[in-house]
Amino acid sequence: MKYIAALDYDHLDNGVFLTSLARSLSQQQGNSDLRPIIIHSDSEYTERIIQTGVMRDEATMRSIKDLNNRLVALFADEGVSAIGLNPYQRNLIIQQNETLTLDHSFLDTLPSQSVLLLSTLVQNADENKIEPLSLPRLATFLYKELKADELFLFSKSDESEIFTNEKSENNLIWDVMEPEFRDHQIPDEFNNFNHPVRLATARDFNQLPNLEQTTAIKSSKK
Repeated sequence: MKYIAALDYDHLDNGVFLTSLARSLSQQQGNSDLRPIIIHSDSEYTERIIQTGVMRDEATMRSIKDLNNRLVALFADEGVSAIGLNPYQRNLIIQQNETLTLDHSFLDTLPSQSVLLLSTLVQNADENKIEPLSLPRLATFLYKELKADELFLFSKSDESEIFTNEKSENNLIWDVMEPEFRDHQIPDEFNNFNHPVRLATARDFNQLPNLEQTTAIKSSKK
């Protein structure tokens, strides 16, 4: 199973969550059928950099780069082999004329047994600069481009294990989702998302490729 998992703004500032996720990834590494790709943007850390007098654009890029390095180190502490990349490096992902392209040849050279950790920083060829994509846009692009099997989000609620045991909640649809569920479970960046995903918890993430403890959310019918 090749999957994409998105680490949203709030979860990136939650040390307990990140440690739990790293432990789950460590347990996954015994399964050669899993190919994890973890993506992330920035976190509250950006605001702390801004408070030191750094302008927001620079602070955002510094935050994202630092988070990528910190996550690789955190994963390593739990025995997880991870390759951290900002996709502007080696022009892995380029944006030109509002279109994203991925260098598959470089990606194919990376060891498949390692977790691939990608930030949202890409190369804008039109303006010859580095800029962050939105996390939902990167998630959707990589899911389609890499023909991933699953896209995972992590529940916003710290008590998220409650809903995974309710059979009635195992299949949801974005546009008919209960507002209370959306408010308490869906990460803010993905509030207006309309792509098939699975909602998971860091604690239960070690059970992949078994998906029983995840909640499927389907696209809205158009």
